Amino acid sequence: MPRALLADDEPHLLDYLEQILHQIWPQLQIIAKVANGIDALRLIDEQAPDIAFLDIRMPGLTGLQVAQQLTQQSAHTNPLPHIVFVTAYEQYAIDAFEHCAIDYLLKPPSTVRLEKTVHKLQQALQQRTAPNELHTLLAQLGRQYFPTNPPATPANPANPATLQWIRAAHGEQTRLIAVDEVIYFQSNDKYTCVFTNQGESLIRTPLRELYAQLDSAVFWQIHRSTVVAARHILGTRRDFRGRLLVQLKAHPAELVVSRNYADLFKQM
Repeated sequence: MPRALLADDEPHLLDYLEQILHQIWPQLQIIAKVANGIDALRLIDEQAPDIAFLDIRMPGLTGLQVAQQLTQQSAHTNPLPHIVFVTAYEQYAIDAFEHCAIDYLLKPPSTVRLEKTVHKLQQALQQRTAPNELHTLLAQLGRQYFPTNPPATPANPANPATLQWIRAAHGEQTRLIAVDEVIYFQSNDKYTCVFTNQGESLIRTPLRELYAQLDSAVFWQIHRSTVVAARHILGTRRDFRGRLLVQLKAHPAELVVSRNYADLFKQM
């Protein structure tokens, strides 16, 4: 039985969408209805639905940002869901999505239009086709829909697609961590440890890949195995072995700085 998640900050739209989908596709199981992108991303990660209907503009994370996080996070092990974007703005290029695995609906979607979407989704699920076009379509839609919007975090000119959220394992739970909450990252065998004020969590993304998605003006690499948020640095000191150590403002750990990165602290 196919499973779907609905995400929109308009409760009446969620109820309407659920009702019409139930009429058109009785076999479709609606596993959750959420009002923001953060909950949508968390539940997609936890529940692995086959389909996600995402409002383009909603609190926390937009539908585009949810989809981008799903493609960027290499720690994400579940298959990507088939994504249907929903929006109230008809002036954007809808035709570009008519023949792709991703669909694009205008609010409120008519029954006839939803029937076309359902038929497309049923074909994709029956053929077990993966939404391979997701990266390309997100880039295209992002340019059309948000041509002037600044990113939520300072952009790195060398890396415009900086991460904003990380899904990490914390004991038996999966946490959604804002990158702004991270004090430092440290590689540990097969994992990367994420340290915040709430404790230590784990992701499978290698530190090198993770750092390539971070803003280097905000996060400093101080060792091949350590990346620290600059705003959490209190100062430095030398230990009895002559090693340079970074001291943190609100964390007991002292982080070793390798010689290759010592120039970062020459003025301290």
